[in-house]
Amino acid sequence: MRHKNSVRRLGRTHSHRKAMFSNMVTSLFAEERIITTKQKGKELKKISERLITRAKRNLVLPEEETGKKLHNKRLVFSVIKNRDVVKKLFDDIASRFKDRNGGYTRLYLLGRRPGDAAEMAIVELVERRVVAKKKEEKVKKEKTKEKEKNAKKK
Repeated sequence: MRHKNSVRRLGRTHSHRKAMFSNMVTSLFAEERIITTKQKGKELKKISERLITRAKRNLVLPEEETGKKLHNKRLVFSVIKNRDVVKKLFDDIASRFKDRNGGYTRLYLLGRRPGDAAEMAIVELVERRVVAKKKEEKVKKEKTKEKEKNAKKK
């Protein structure tokens, strides 16, 4: 019986799970959206929301409390090893969610994966920034069309 066993083992050892979720959280905060399995996504949601809450605590602390701010940052660094992602978390993501009390991530179910029928899901930040990739794609398409026209003329 699994009474009071809250950890999803996912068929991995403790160290493998820790490394996997560290990488997944880093990717989630860097890209703001990732595709994974449903069970990994549920666990990733818990971990990432704790880290966002930890980063939000630095916004409320006064400037004199540098020790507590450093403590929060070091706790996040124990999970996320990438300096740029931690900076983004504390500067950008935490400030976006300062008025929201929890529920920072969202989980969309996608259906089953063809190879092994695992349930897939998208995990994303609720207030994520959408980068204007469409404009870049249009510019690339126009350039390729111009190159094709120039090649046909020659």
